[in-house]
Amino acid sequence: MAFQPHEKEVSEFVAARYIGEWISFTRNGVDVNGTIFKIMDNSVIVEISPEDAKEIGAASNMTVISHKKYRIIEE
Repeated sequence: MAFQPHEKEVSEFVAARYIGEWISFTRNGVDVNGTIFKIMDNSVIVEISPEDAKEIGAASNMTVISHKKYRIIEE
């Protein structure tokens, strides 16, 4: 028996996001800027600099941020 895929509504904020968009977030008291690498339902994968990754204690220069926890950097 196969289940039909569940269509989930996407908010306008999430629908407006795109790969390569610059965002800003705070982790461990450090303000970090990065670019969106992948967009998921509840979060984005962000590419940050190796220096920022080291400063916030991330294992790599990729990190996951909830859609509720970042701000868009206006170009």
